[in-house]
Amino acid sequence: MSVGTEIWLFSVSVIASAVGGMLGMASGIFIVPILTMLCHVDLRNAIGASIVSVIACSCGSAAAFLKERLTNVRLAIVLETATTAGALTGVLLAGRIPKPGLFFMFGTILLLSAWQMVARRNDPVSFRSHSSDRDSRVRELDSSYPDHELGLDIAYRVERVPVGLILMYVAGLISALLGIGSGVLKVPAMDSALRLPIKVSSATSNFMICVTAAASAGAYFVRGEIVPAITGPVALGSVVGAILGARLLVSISNQRIRLLFAAVLIAVAAQMLFAGFAKQ
Repeated sequence: MSVGTEIWLFSVSVIASAVGGMLGMASGIFIVPILTMLCHVDLRNAIGASIVSVIACSCGSAAAFLKERLTNVRLAIVLETATTAGALTGVLLAGRIPKPGLFFMFGTILLLSAWQMVARRNDPVSFRSHSSDRDSRVRELDSSYPDHELGLDIAYRVERVPVGLILMYVAGLISALLGIGSGVLKVPAMDSALRLPIKVSSATSNFMICVTAAASAGAYFVRGEIVPAITGPVALGSVVGAILGARLLVSISNQRIRLLFAAVLIAVAAQMLFAGFAKQ
């Protein structure tokens, strides 16, 4: 691979990770189509590079999100148990589920998630008056985060944890089957089921996806599907882009993040549905 190609891969990864890191979905969902359609990389090698870029993107922005108190670490640990189990299941089922049906299902889920993101009410500015979910109280998952736009700390409650665990399992499963970061499903799940503020959802998802990707990266490495010449510049660009994305998340308003996330979901859903028709 030429130096020019490696520089191009690095540059594209910076942009993809900046957007993905800001939205809590890492760069994997953008890297696979870029490598396969523009660089003509084999799909399996593209997925391997994508998995590594997801890990790099998560690690690159995690420190900034923790410093800004956007990440709910307790909640991330609870939810990651279900997501990792789903990722391991996906590795075992890889190749056994018809890809067209999987693409159609994934595209439909993303469209519904986009509608929910737009239709949902504004993020809370204080605790709700009614009691929080019992699991949330027992595990002390409720927390707060600083809103620089309002200039104060916003308290929030975590609701319906069991439903969230089920959705996290599904997110990990689909992530492993398609070789993408599970944040594209985790953030809508936390937004709808757990009722978290969008910035907390994005930061917590970004904290989690590193573990989810690592659970399936070993299998791709053993199969020889992680090519250093491709993965190296992609991973390095992902780290740089993730740091930029973390800074963008802190400064941008909640409503703009929500609209941008919905737009990305619609674009990815269209891509998945097109891929499903193409593989029939």
